[in-house]
Amino acid sequence: MADALSVIPASVLRNLSDKLYEKRKNAALDLAAAGDHDKITAVINLLTTEFTYSPQANHRKGGLIGLAAATVGLTSEAAQHLEQIVPPVLNSFSDQDSRVRYYACEALYNIAKVVRGDFIVFFNQIFDALCKLSADSDANVQSAAHLLDRLVKDIVTESDQFSIEEFIPLLRERMNVLNPYVRQFLVGWITVLDSVPDIDMLGFLPDFLDGLFNMLSDSSHEIRQQADSALSEFLQEIKNSPSVDYGRMAEILVQRASSPDEFTRLTAITWINEFVKLGGDQLVPYYADILGAILPCISDKEEKIRVVARETNDELRAIKADPAEGFDIGSILSIARSELSSEWEATRIEALHWISTLLNRHRPEVLTYLDDIFDTLLKALSDSSDEVVLLVLEVHACIAKDPQHFRELVVFLVNKFRVDNSLLKKRGALIIRQLCVLLDAERVYRELSTILEGEADLDFACIMVQALNLILLTASELSGLRDLLKQSLVNPSGKDLFVCLYASWCHSPMAIISLCLLAQTYQHASSVIQSLVEEDINVKFLVQLDKLIRLLETPIFAYLRLQLLEPGRYIWLLKALYGLLMLLPQQSAAFKILRTRLKAVPSYSFNSEQLKRTSSGNPHSQMLNRMPSGQQITEDGDLNQDFSNLSLQNGINFASTLQLFEHMQRQHRMHSKSQSISRNSSISQSQELQRLDETRPTSQVPDVSRPPSRSTRRGPGQLQL
Repeated sequence: MADALSVIPASVLRNLSDKLYEKRKNAALDLAAAGDHDKITAVINLLTTEFTYSPQANHRKGGLIGLAAATVGLTSEAAQHLEQIVPPVLNSFSDQDSRVRYYACEALYNIAKVVRGDFIVFFNQIFDALCKLSADSDANVQSAAHLLDRLVKDIVTESDQFSIEEFIPLLRERMNVLNPYVRQFLVGWITVLDSVPDIDMLGFLPDFLDGLFNMLSDSSHEIRQQADSALSEFLQEIKNSPSVDYGRMAEILVQRASSPDEFTRLTAITWINEFVKLGGDQLVPYYADILGAILPCISDKEEKIRVVARETNDELRAIKADPAEGFDIGSILSIARSELSSEWEATRIEALHWISTLLNRHRPEVLTYLDDIFDTLLKALSDSSDEVVLLVLEVHACIAKDPQHFRELVVFLVNKFRVDNSLLKKRGALIIRQLCVLLDAERVYRELSTILEGEADLDFACIMVQALNLILLTASELSGLRDLLKQSLVNPSGKDLFVCLYASWCHSPMAIISLCLLAQTYQHASSVIQSLVEEDINVKFLVQLDKLIRLLETPIFAYLRLQLLEPGRYIWLLKALYGLLMLLPQQSAAFKILRTRLKAVPSYSFNSEQLKRTSSGNPHSQMLNRMPSGQQITEDGDLNQDFSNLSLQNGINFASTLQLFEHMQRQHRMHSKSQSISRNSSISQSQELQRLDETRPTSQVPDVSRPPSRSTRRGPGQLQL
């Protein structure tokens, strides 16, 4: 202190703390010529302790000016005193007085001009101080900080002592700041450092990439533009760089792809697209995460995002990665399964495409995860989108190549149709037809028939069989199955199929009659029709019969209509059709259609003997039906023989099948009666309760003057109900 006082006149010290800037400035200039090195050291200590840390603002201002002047005076020797000069200046950056902060910027600016690269050792502290000053509330301080910032950037870009490794942790910490001025400051530094050839900012990009993406959603257009420009430059460098850490950045991009900000999502998905093209083996362990980001973006409300996401998805799926290389099939399946519950149809469709692709490429591995996805795939059959349902069926068909999974699928479908009757009505035909296309139609129908044969819910079984029968008669996909059934009397495979379907078709009389007409077992069809009793012929039956009559006029039954040209040869067909006609109400449209068709049957094929024997109830000799191969067969029995004796003809026991049908119909009738009794009991109880509620204490006197109502009149032998 004494040395400093001996060097510095009292008047200089007094002016150094004066409130007038000019006096402080002149005093500082006097300090610049203070003398030798030792005296300057004493002066710096004096300025630090007595001025820069003084409680008086003017003292602090004078101290800052004095330190800058001392540094200027030291010139080349100033670097030796930076440990004493710079810390008090940096401390003044946080001073409560804005003028002190301003003079601190001015002082450090002058110091930096003198020492240049020597003050790089203080870079992190200076950067941190400038980061705060860039958002200073005083405009003059901000302006001074900007001037200092430009100078520091110039010094850093020309210095070979700058350590990017020491700087990155500070930058990463500051990237989370939301202040717009600070954000501009940070982006500016990132851009400057990236422009320096000797500084590898790309290698540290994962440390501050998330912060740059965070700025893309800033409310300031200028900040968004600067961040986007910096990101674009880095992406271009990535494309040209042989070595990039894709993995760490992929994790960041995946998170940003779900950002609520549209521009951020678009930029993130664009980066992911480039990474998929460039990443190669590095990205294999991250495929599941990337897929989890892509699939939701496929349904984004912004078209640009949808286009890029779909392109990225196609490129990712085209890569044939090997599980041995880190390709996690289980994680991919987990992502696809979770996206099946997405509210967006396009996302669900692409998720199914992924499952299908994995099944085709890695079937054994996928089947090991089947327990995790099978239930979700089954539930997806109830999806509101037809396209999704069709894709789900394709996946199920691929899985169902194994018999165990095939039966599980069919059993689930039957259970689903039982629980959700609307699904059967709306989607039943679509699901069954598609399964028949993807899997063997005969196999599907055989399995369904086996399950329905033992169905406990008789009402559902009847509805289900009627639906299957309608599909069988109308679907173009089942034409091969119909052709096989037409050969039931001559082809063992057709016979086995007929017998298999018959067991469950017994739940519906009209389904059995349709099956017999399709299989050309006309005599059995006639027997089934004649076995029907009063309870069987109800409204539901007549509705189904109406459908069948209309189907008989379609091309599918063209062969049957052509057989009517030879009524003498197909007498049982004629009898079966007349039997159906007798069951129809005369006023119905179906009655008129069938009667018109039967009127067109030529009578020249009958001789008097045939008519006599048929009308008297005696069997008529059945004509031979010559097949294309030249083999002569009968239809389903010879009219000259007793039906029971022909029960095993062509390998089909028609007597047994008729008994099976009658037994099943008795069960349905008993079930209907029990339901009717239950309903009537419930109605009676409710009516009894209603009568009790309506009972009044006053006696009711019958009005004998009123004539009896129609309901109370009884005729001879008429029961009152």
